[in-house]
Amino acid sequence: MDGNGRWAVQRGLARVDGHRKGADAVRETIAGAIACEVRYLTLYAFSTENWKRPRSEIEVLMSLMVRHVHSEMEALAEQNVRVTFIGERAQLPSEVSEGMEMLEDRTSSNDGLQVIVGLNYSGRSELAWAFRQLLRDAIEGRIDPSDLDESALDQRLMTAGVPDPDLVIRTGGEHRISNFLLWQIAYSELYFTSILWPDFTRQDFQNAIAAYTCRRRRFGGIDA
Repeated sequence: MDGNGRWAVQRGLARVDGHRKGADAVRETIAGAIACEVRYLTLYAFSTENWKRPRSEIEVLMSLMVRHVHSEMEALAEQNVRVTFIGERAQLPSEVSEGMEMLEDRTSSNDGLQVIVGLNYSGRSELAWAFRQLLRDAIEGRIDPSDLDESALDQRLMTAGVPDPDLVIRTGGEHRISNFLLWQIAYSELYFTSILWPDFTRQDFQNAIAAYTCRRRRFGGIDA
């Protein structure tokens, strides 16, 4: 979800206006995922590195998150969308974390598209968090050291129970991962587009899915 600020600057607007417009792209992307019968959609909303931004911008971002959680809650529930969040919540304002819990509770029984939102998330911090869980479980005897393998780590990630992504879409023209799901995207296909996030539509999402279907995934092997 990259390009909100640049979208606004290009139009002579404040950066926060780009974030407001970016909410439309979230709706469009969710609609596109539902239309394509995607089962899991992960949105990278706010990274741990984003705290380096100006305080005024962060405050507006947090306010927008609270507002959109409440305004979109019933629509998401009616669309049979389940929403969960990954990231470290302790640093977030209480009204944000409370809104997250409300949205998770409201959509918890839905069995359609699952939307996973990364909020105060980074791939490195998630791995450190999972390693701490693994170490604690080993020290307290809940897991034998001989069982410390990839599966044991998978089960302690914030995304435990969610399949690894098949496709990663990066908007905004940048060609990098930016600390996103570092463990989970080992074999994901990458799709980069110069479209800025506020301009990203359900058709753009469907175009990315179409491009993905034309690729051959080898997972380290060779073609049969």
